Amino acid sequence: MPPRILLFVTLTIAAAPFARADVPAVDPDARNAVALAPRAVTEPTKHDTDDPAIWINPADPAQSLILGTDKDVDGALYVYGLDGRIHQDKVVRGLVRPNNVDIAYGLAVGGGKVDIAVTTERYAHRLRVYRLPDMAPIDGGGIPVFEGAQARDCMGVALYTRPSDGAVFAIVSRSEFGAPTQGYLHQYRLVDDGAGTVRGLFVRAFGTWSGQKEIEAIAVDDAAGYVYYSDEGFGVRKYHADPLADDAEDELTVIGRTGFAEDHEGISIYELDATTGYILVSNQQADTFRIFAREGGPGGPHDHAFLGSVRLSTRESDGSEVTSAALSPRFPGGLFVAMSTDRTFHLYAWEDIAKAAGLKIRR
Repeated sequence: MPPRILLFVTLTIAAAPFARADVPAVDPDARNAVALAPRAVTEPTKHDTDDPAIWINPADPAQSLILGTDKDVDGALYVYGLDGRIHQDKVVRGLVRPNNVDIAYGLAVGGGKVDIAVTTERYAHRLRVYRLPDMAPIDGGGIPVFEGAQARDCMGVALYTRPSDGAVFAIVSRSEFGAPTQGYLHQYRLVDDGAGTVRGLFVRAFGTWSGQKEIEAIAVDDAAGYVYYSDEGFGVRKYHADPLADDAEDELTVIGRTGFAEDHEGISIYELDATTGYILVSNQQADTFRIFAREGGPGGPHDHAFLGSVRLSTRESDGSEVTSAALSPRFPGGLFVAMSTDRTFHLYAWEDIAKAAGLKIRR
């Protein structure tokens, strides 16, 4: 009897690793069975990577920067080169759980135009604005968001530049606790207060929420004028990004209702030209990205056909960003950046993704 008990215990312990909770779910639509390897991986952060952004250096694209949040109460906004190495002189530390980050070009400030990075400081209920590429703060200590609301913990952020006048807006999401099912997102116009400091002017609350999980990932298609956001347990919702657009408060469509293992997460938009390209959405628990046509189809301008999935080496990716710009020979066809739960960001050549998923490359 004692040997049988000992054998039972031994088998139980040995079997435990095969029941790990982090084993990825299966995505049958993935075109590649073997996970695609990145061209580079960033140096790790201290706590928990979440969301990246790409700043393209207009003078020398090879000197472009990748920004990424390290999400904790003593978090930071990290800055990397295209080799994945941290630019220690540019890292912004001491942020209260920075969640997501985005970039805009040519904001009118102090009599000139500057490129900016904006991050959500979740527990401080504010946006932080930094000038690129030196990462100097230009927000006077922060822009408060969701004032007067019960749910104020800001999470996702995406910047929209209106083509008609160059106005820059921040579209912000929040945690789900106490959030409304209508008007979940708030939109702010970023302006100079007259003294060279960026302020935020509230312009609208919009966006439906299913009530299932939170809304974090947001992406804006500036050229087409649309904003997409992941209602995590439901799908990816689409609205007009311009608050002055006709029917600006109306939901245009929901994509990705099926095929996701659990959460819909990071959204990235790859531009082939002014109107065509791809929308990539993280299928977080499957370690894949599901791909949709950027342009409409036979059903209309908001009919975004599902094109397939690509399996990457990232684990449970929350956030991603992509550019079709030619930054360096190391990233032919453009650069795709995605976070991974090992406290890093993975850098992929779009050419590799295109080959694996049967997609096109901007020429």
